[in-house]
Amino acid sequence: MELEEFQRWVRQFYRQRGWSEYGPFIRVGFLMEETGEVARAVRALEIGRDRPDETDRPLPELEQELVEELGDVLGNVILLANLYDVSLEEIASAHQAKLMKRYSEGEGTAVPHKEV
Repeated sequence: MELEEFQRWVRQFYRQRGWSEYGPFIRVGFLMEETGEVARAVRALEIGRDRPDETDRPLPELEQELVEELGDVLGNVILLANLYDVSLEEIASAHQAKLMKRYSEGEGTAVPHKEV
């Protein structure tokens, strides 16, 4: 699915349920909640949750949970973008341009992920 098509779908889906009526401050709160759920899903994948009700969950189930939570984050980002009439294409292009400009001189190279 293309970004623009997905952005339109999210707008319509959330409007039909009355979920797009929330203002930006409430929407940011939802985004933070969903971001926390992404963190919880990553923790479950990487080090486990050490909870008796969450033991022995198969890897595909944990991976699916992460995908779904990332989708919730993306949905909330889209809703914020829609509140300000900004397309995902514009966001992606601006982000790419910012990073290309920032790192065009070869400074600030990324630090590789280190295993703990």
